[in-house]
Amino acid sequence: MNQLVQNLRTGETLLLEVPTPMVRKGCVLIQTRKSLISSGTEKMLLSFGKANLLQKARLHPEQVKLAFDKIRSNGFFPTIRKIYHKLDQPIPLGYCNVGHVLEVGEDVHDIQTGDRVVSNGPHAEIVCVSRNLVAKVPVNVPDEAAVFTIIGSIALNAVRLASPGLGETVAVIGLGLVGMLTAELLKINGCNVIGIEFNDDRRAIAASRGFLTIDPKSIDPEKYIAEITNHIGADAVIIASASQSNQVIDQAASISRKRGKIILVGTADLQLDRTVFYHKELTFQVACSYGPGRYDDQYEQHGLDYPIPFVRWTENRNFQAVLQLLSASTLDPRYLVGATIDLENYKQAYAQLNASKTVAVLLNYPATSPIKHSVEIVKKSFAAKKGVIGIIGAGNFTAMTLLPLLKNQCIKYIASAQGFSSAHLARKYGIAFATTNYQTILDDPEVDLVLITTKHNLHASMAISALQAGKHVFVEKPIALNQQELINLTAAQNQCAKTTSLTVGFNRRFSPHTQKMKSLLGPAMMNIVVTVNAGFVPKSAWVHDRAVGGGRIIGEACHFFDLIVYLTGSLITAVCMNAMEQNPSETTDNASVLLKCANGSTGVINYFSNGHSGYSKERVEVYSAGRILILDDFKVLRGFGIKGFGQSASAQNKGHKEEFTALINAVKDGGEPIIPFHEIINSTEASLAALESLTLKSWVAI
Repeated sequence: MNQLVQNLRTGETLLLEVPTPMVRKGCVLIQTRKSLISSGTEKMLLSFGKANLLQKARLHPEQVKLAFDKIRSNGFFPTIRKIYHKLDQPIPLGYCNVGHVLEVGEDVHDIQTGDRVVSNGPHAEIVCVSRNLVAKVPVNVPDEAAVFTIIGSIALNAVRLASPGLGETVAVIGLGLVGMLTAELLKINGCNVIGIEFNDDRRAIAASRGFLTIDPKSIDPEKYIAEITNHIGADAVIIASASQSNQVIDQAASISRKRGKIILVGTADLQLDRTVFYHKELTFQVACSYGPGRYDDQYEQHGLDYPIPFVRWTENRNFQAVLQLLSASTLDPRYLVGATIDLENYKQAYAQLNASKTVAVLLNYPATSPIKHSVEIVKKSFAAKKGVIGIIGAGNFTAMTLLPLLKNQCIKYIASAQGFSSAHLARKYGIAFATTNYQTILDDPEVDLVLITTKHNLHASMAISALQAGKHVFVEKPIALNQQELINLTAAQNQCAKTTSLTVGFNRRFSPHTQKMKSLLGPAMMNIVVTVNAGFVPKSAWVHDRAVGGGRIIGEACHFFDLIVYLTGSLITAVCMNAMEQNPSETTDNASVLLKCANGSTGVINYFSNGHSGYSKERVEVYSAGRILILDDFKVLRGFGIKGFGQSASAQNKGHKEEFTALINAVKDGGEPIIPFHEIINSTEASLAALESLTLKSWVAI
């Protein structure tokens, strides 16, 4: 199928062939009929993409500060590479989609195949969208009107926040797509609407709909609105324009009445003039897209609805409200459509959008699209080759770490859920196939090695399936989120141990710095202290979700359990964790874990998220037999009391390259697994036991 994407580094918009997404649990698979190009959001993205790096930095100064912090901790060139990678990633365009349902996923019961629906799906021939972002279209609402539902809900949410009363005066700054729909909804609400817009053509369209308009180039909005409101001012102001200055906020404040409301649904610099806000006691609020539920994973991705008595208007209920207005012909935005253009002529569509008279452009789609879950990107032969790789997961780790290290290897497949990211990476790295169905990889006898880099909750089940398919498996840590997953995975590996191997991404043990430490220490008892300045991750992030990410102790700190096992040459026998968060039902990322090893060695893992980004991220200290080794951020290793060794240094090297080289050689040539399986299990059990010890408030034996 075809999908529109944009490269943020170059600003180039492309129509790419990508694999059709698989329907997922709680989601709906939709054949697109029409989609609406958002004149505001998409033009802003296009402008950002075409800007040079300095201009991009000026547009996002907060990101520049983060970049300087990264340079101080990680170095200049690694940081620049990450910035260019971020900008080089394609992003899907579009979020106003109407089509008919092809398939419904598990747990979706109120939508059926064949239903006509709207969604916030992108400009793609087939989209997979979570149930709470989908709404049924009434029979009498044509596609050309229904396609405005999602952007109409943005306007509706802004109106709800303003909560205007019948007969009140509301000014709308900016009469683009959102602004015009906002004005229409205010009119339906019985308000006197005043539109403020620089563009002559847009003012003409608004005037043809009966709205009073102001050209701020020739008329002072403050004086004009004061005059027509008997010097009261506007009861509310809704800002629907895109601006990088604070002048639009100042203007909104100047035209507001005392104790008026200002709602920002567009963009602006939020340096407020306190004096005006103080004297007028103004209320200012930023509207978040479609309404309550937006960007809440529990609502959008997991289908958890908000109860009506407490949240009357969620984003999905706003969708339904707009559709009701369209069905009753109370709202009909089709007059805003400047052109309807076939998807394949997308360049013409965006050119049309730049025409001053055009507010909205619709994209028209083929009646049917072939469902192809795998797309051939590059023709290659893999016959009689060993070490053929299939990658499941196309996120940051795959894009920034894995693929640059494997660019000279035989990669046949890369899989991702939505398809566009795997298709992009396949083109960039010359991978033969992009797919959305990872089972295709497991069924292909030419694939020897499967690399799994998905979200953590999928690791165990995918690894078991790959082992049972006779593949060697690499899983980016962790391998399991609970004891039952670990038991199932152990059973699968034991059944396949003679023909396959399981490796986990415990790369630190392969770092040349770690190897040097191991050789210097020898087989001795030791005390190890690992301090991880992990950095803050919001509690809403998926890594904190116990069922999805497992929490950062299981998902990330497991690296250091393995490092201690490797350096001591001994399995962990008991753990005890103390944390700032004492609620056992929550995960933690501010904790100290004490470890006992079978050979008498001990370890401490300090995993903290409340430090400063300017300090080293990882520090390993080893005390043994009158000797001390200190490894700073896998860059500098210093020794004390060690004959013939004082210090060694290099660019940061956490062992990724060495690990993958050893793994691929082992797959090609045979031999023992590069990490003993019992050590993988022990490190994982130790991380699970750490959380258990927090609940029990005691040591837990492994």
